[in-house]
Amino acid sequence: MSLAGTFQPSERLPVPAAGREDRIWTVNPDLGYSRSERLAGSGPYQSSIPATIADYSPTLNAELVADIEDAARALAGFDRHSSATLGADSPTLGPMSMILLRTESASSSQIEHLTVGARQLALAELDQSQSSNARTVLANVHAMEAALELADHLDERSILATHDVLLRGQPGWDQHAGRYRDQLVWIGTSRSSPRNAAHVGPQHELVPAAIRDLARFMAREDLPILLQAAIAHAQFELIHPFVDGNGRTGRALVHAILRGKRLLTSTTAPVSAGLLTDTRAYFDALTAYRAGDARPIVESFTFAARFAAVTGARLVDDLAGELETSRLQLRGLRKQSAGWRVLPQLVAQPVINAKYLTQHFGMNESAAQRALGQLTEAGVLQETTGFRRNRVWQHAGILRVLDGYAESLIRR
Repeated sequence: MSLAGTFQPSERLPVPAAGREDRIWTVNPDLGYSRSERLAGSGPYQSSIPATIADYSPTLNAELVADIEDAARALAGFDRHSSATLGADSPTLGPMSMILLRTESASSSQIEHLTVGARQLALAELDQSQSSNARTVLANVHAMEAALELADHLDERSILATHDVLLRGQPGWDQHAGRYRDQLVWIGTSRSSPRNAAHVGPQHELVPAAIRDLARFMAREDLPILLQAAIAHAQFELIHPFVDGNGRTGRALVHAILRGKRLLTSTTAPVSAGLLTDTRAYFDALTAYRAGDARPIVESFTFAARFAAVTGARLVDDLAGELETSRLQLRGLRKQSAGWRVLPQLVAQPVINAKYLTQHFGMNESAAQRALGQLTEAGVLQETTGFRRNRVWQHAGILRVLDGYAESLIRR
């Protein structure tokens, strides 16, 4: 599936365009760049000046209104489907929401070319992954969690708090976590210069005021929610307030808006998975927004919302099917047994060990080992290390479903 059909010539959705500021760049001679890099990289360039959008009043035609409403209904329907499939009081609903959050975080990270399989991401939660990508994506999971927890108070502090969680999970970036940048950033191929970059962010002294303006826009209650999320995301990416992690933080804000405005209440829809199906269209839409046309980014998000609703429902059904198979495998086990208590949690954490059970479920070591033994004997879990110590168990069916979903996004 492609977004290409979405962006046929159509009526624009005007939005205040970013301004431009003439500046001169000099490549630092002390950073080891070659003479040719210094010559080519030094000279005039233009950085962005964010327009204010706190009071932006979009003029929507009937076609775009219908598209936004259709996509919002699809997301709300996905939320209801998840609750209905599992049952509103099901012990699986919380773990299902968590694995959807991890799936969304992995897709968001993959847009930044950070790829990781479901098993490595689960191992990272156990602090047993050797993959640096897995640890970075796990930090994105925690940033999404932080954004959702702050969804009712979307302001400058919540944005900084979300970024703080994200970058503290990336080794070597602590000094930039939760802090606005104090240097220029750009999107382009040159390491040494912003000249000829696809996008040059605003000068750093403009960032705090621009984010406060964005926060006022996000606080409004008079806009279609999905349109508000799309424009807030595009404006955040224009501002590019941080040294690193802007894309992932910006997509986490989308979910904070969807949760805070109550479009989604029970689960996290894999919206970034929809964006991942055509990243070129997504980045082109951000470029169009900077030039004063918000329609492409709004349509990008309406497509992604519908995609998330359809494929997310299928993912929920497939994971619920794996759990049902496991329940059948446990039929002979007494209902009070520890294995039944652990089973629903395997959706959120399909790779576990005894330490995880003792830390997260208040089990003592004996109960944890008993639960693992029951699940292994029934064929629900497989021990994967073969060791006597530091043993790890996994639910192969759940991992297979999650990896299959991720692979389907790449094929598209």
